[in-house]
Amino acid sequence: MPRLTLRAKILPTGTEIDLDGVARKIGTTLKDGITLGKYTKEPLAFGLYFINAEFSLDDREGQMDSLENSVRSTDGVGEFEVLGISRASVDAK
Repeated sequence: MPRLTLRAKILPTGTEIDLDGVARKIGTTLKDGITLGKYTKEPLAFGLYFINAEFSLDDREGQMDSLENSVRSTDGVGEFEVLGISRASVDAK
């Protein structure tokens, strides 16, 4: 099944939130074959940072809902916004 790569902006509920801890929690709560790849902490404004995360998921129905529900239900997550989505590259033989 084809895989998709999705980039998302994840905003915390406040400035005191440990973003590395939130990212670890997100990585452990994902299901249905969805994985958290790399992530970075990016400045937003006035001391607030967000997580710029890259996820890998199957190109099938329900995957986006599963990802969004898992991320939004994680403690410390305020907002979830998809920045981009593309088909993961495949090695041709």
